[in-house]
Order: sequence, then C-alpha cells, then structure tokens
Amino acid sequence: MSKLVELLTLGDRRTTGKSKEVAEAILQNPREFDAVFKAMWQSDDAGVRMRAADVCEHVTQTRPDLLQTRKKDFLKYVAPVTQQEVRWHYCQMLPRLKLTRAERRRAFEQLKTFAGDQSSIVKTFALQAMFDLSEQDESLRDETRAWIEQQMEDGTPAVKSRGEKLLQKL
Repeated sequence: MSKLVELLTLGDRRTTGKSKEVAEAILQNPREFDAVFKAMWQSDDAGVRMRAADVCEHVTQTRPDLLQTRKKDFLKYVAPVTQQEVRWHYCQMLPRLKLTRAERRRAFEQLKTFAGDQSSIVKTFALQAMFDLSEQDESLRDETRAWIEQQMEDGTPAVKSRGEKLLQKL
C-alpha cells in the first residue's frame, strides 16, 4: 500500500481525514495519483474509498489531465461503485473528461441509474453531471430537461432546488 493511501486510512466515515494533505502531495508529485485513484474501487475499506474519491475530485479540479489518462478505468471501475461518497465524486469528475459521443451517452445512462440512490447528494450531483454533459453535447439537452423535471416531481428539497437552477440555464 502506498504511503498516501495509508494516510487515507486515518479517520472514520464522518471525516475526510488527511484527504487535503494527500491531494496537495499529489499536486506536488502527480506520479502518486495512480495509487489513490485505484483505491476508489480496489480498497476494502469504505473510508479509504470515500477519501480516495475526495482526493481525486480535488486533484482533478486543477489537473483534469490526470483523470483523462485513466478514462477507461474511471468509466469501467468507478462508475459501478455503489458507495454514495464515491458516486457523488464520480458525478463531479465525469464532466471533466473528454468523452466520445458514445461514451457520453453511456455515462448519461449510468447517471440515470443514480436517481434510485438513497442519497439526495448523489441524486443532486447526478443531475448536475447530466446538465454538464448536455452542455458538451446538445443532443442530450431535451432529455436532460425532461429528466430533471421528472426528478423534481418527487425529489427532496435539495434535488428540487438544484433542478430549478439547472432548468433556468437549459
């Protein structure tokens, strides 16, 4: 186990532990990204998976290229993770990728499945990711609008609030 992944074992599911320090270390030495990236789906520890996703999301705000070079693994291994913290970070990172039209369509369909998630945060970030993908691909706009409207019907206050903001921009 890498030293940075070891740092992610500190804390429980209510804390981000040493995530900030790990993200800063990766930005200083991007070669360390891979071990943390893989921990999002390979770790047996839910806290490590959660914090690894948090680190990857923060790092890719500045360095989306680090995610781009791992696009296939991101779509293949991170997308199906059912842990809510990994899912909402997946939603945040997904629009940072340069996707082909077919990949974007598959990702969009994957995001629809997140509507069944118990977490309101996952649902809200999934709507945001759909919107972001529709900004990149006009062919998704009508479906995004319809999907947001549908989710707002029975959605939590967070889903309804985000949905209203996104519909104003569509």
